[in-house]
Amino acid sequence: MAANETSGRGPRERMVFSAAQLIRREGVAATGMREVAAHAGAPRGSLQHYFPGGKEQLVNEAVGWAGRYAANRVARFLSALPEPTPSGLFAEMVRQWTDEYRTTGFAGGCPVAAATVDCAESTDSTREAAAAALGHWTGAVARALAGMGVPEDRATALATLMISTLEGAIIIARAERNVRALTTAARELGPLLDAAVSKAD
Repeated sequence: MAANETSGRGPRERMVFSAAQLIRREGVAATGMREVAAHAGAPRGSLQHYFPGGKEQLVNEAVGWAGRYAANRVARFLSALPEPTPSGLFAEMVRQWTDEYRTTGFAGGCPVAAATVDCAESTDSTREAAAAALGHWTGAVARALAGMGVPEDRATALATLMISTLEGAIIIARAERNVRALTTAARELGPLLDAAVSKAD
């Protein structure tokens, strides 16, 4: 989602979205409340009104937004496929990132991952928000896999594998400034994912 997609949103929604965008580029520690308000085009005083729990509350809500956004994207990815397959779904999940990195550079990562790295050991509420966000995303992917014929007892495990592989490939791509890890992940994991469907037939 691009920054200009905040139009039509209220100030609270814009600030949550802006926090997610800044966290994915700068990390939690470097994302200040003033920067969030400026990015969102919201008065600084409104931060205390909407987020009485301060930065921790805002970060947690941004992480929650990111998890919902990723989960909602699963249906969009499936609708883009002429014939939905697990490998096709994973390729679409990867393509979102390769497209971004090829067009705008490697500055951004996953806000959930960034918050986990920055806060998991120091802030229980943020660790819990990140775990919930990842669970929401994993659930959406698992339901999609089950809908394509992957046995339910494997769908969650494969969804976890897909998301953890994607997150790791994002980190490698950002470090190398190259999409190689992402395209390799899609190519190598795809056959394993599709084989789960054939075994169910």
